[in-house]
Amino acid sequence: MVRELVMPKLGLTMTEGVLAEWRVSPGQPFRSGDVLLVVETDKIASEVEADSDGVLIETTIPAGETVAVGTPIARWSANGAGAAPAPEPAETPAANPAPTPVATNARPLPAPVRANGERILSTPLARRRAEGLGVDLGTVTGSGPRGRIKVADVEAAAQTRPAPQPAPQVPKVEASAGERSKPTTLQATIARRLTAAKRDVPHFYLAAEAEVTELAALRDRLNADTESGLPRISMTHLVLAAVGRALAAMPEMDRVWDDEPSGGAILSLGQGDIGMAVDTPRGLVAPVLRGAATLPLDRLAAEAASLTRRARDGRLTEEDFQGGAVTVSNAGMHNVTYMTSIINPGQSSILGVGSVRSVFRPDEAGAPVLKRELGLVLSADHRLFDGVTALAFLNRIIAGLERPLRLLRAA
Repeated sequence: MVRELVMPKLGLTMTEGVLAEWRVSPGQPFRSGDVLLVVETDKIASEVEADSDGVLIETTIPAGETVAVGTPIARWSANGAGAAPAPEPAETPAANPAPTPVATNARPLPAPVRANGERILSTPLARRRAEGLGVDLGTVTGSGPRGRIKVADVEAAAQTRPAPQPAPQVPKVEASAGERSKPTTLQATIARRLTAAKRDVPHFYLAAEAEVTELAALRDRLNADTESGLPRISMTHLVLAAVGRALAAMPEMDRVWDDEPSGGAILSLGQGDIGMAVDTPRGLVAPVLRGAATLPLDRLAAEAASLTRRARDGRLTEEDFQGGAVTVSNAGMHNVTYMTSIINPGQSSILGVGSVRSVFRPDEAGAPVLKRELGLVLSADHRLFDGVTALAFLNRIIAGLERPLRLLRAA
């Protein structure tokens, strides 16, 4: 039976998306789990996977178009019926089954942005043409719907730009031996977004240590109770709780910079959401833990564990990446003392967490005392915070880690 593939709804608030790229050509078979297409929304781009085997018969919407949710975009067959290398559109369908979105699994990615962080609306063909002509898409005015940049816009910009000065001749250096490979959509989008964030967000960094002997002991006592049925507590859960309590005490840290056309605005979120960096087989992602600032520790641990599982299984949605001003990135399991992180696009700070180290520190009498310390580095957006405010936030986090019984209470 020939079926219709429709534009999937990837988030609760999604009403339309840009069909950025087809990954399967008409007449080409696909298997369950293969990426069929890439859909871009205002927040992220998603690789949409097939949930069953089939053959793509034809595409009815070309790449680059904005499509409402539920609109048919292609025809496919589960058994290959109707497939052909170059199918002609039928005037009258043989059957009219209800549209079936074969593609239901989506791997979310951040959407492409301009140099100032604003999302670029452009067709994939225009992006490839701009790369070939050496045109910066951030300087091109689009003539398509909602200012979308088309190939003609890129070519016009290439013709009107000043002629480049001839580059000085330099000896050609042969590339070293090695295998080149094309990055996945996820890898390319993460690289583009983090490059823009590092270039356009004025970062500053604060480093300190937290003495976590009591914290580690509390974690061990909580996890020793194996009969309670409660989730196991990790160091990441305790750090998330400490950041949440600090965020509740300092709601001014729950703000982000919005690069709107009028010159920028400060957006206060006030939800107490916290991003949580998760290492997955497809790369590092940072979904948002809702209401983390006020969750009891056991509830926080359960929610964080569920979010981690869905991230590693590729089951996150667009909604999982919305909101949050701060992210926690814990690399302590990888033997690192300090980690200076890049702020996630759209947020205003990130806490890099290192490994617990055993060190000797002098007591009041100058005698060496063995301590267990956790290295912390807070990266913050200087457009929103000064050093005093950010340091007060970091010190509140440290206080929570060093007096961990407070973390057992909801903020």
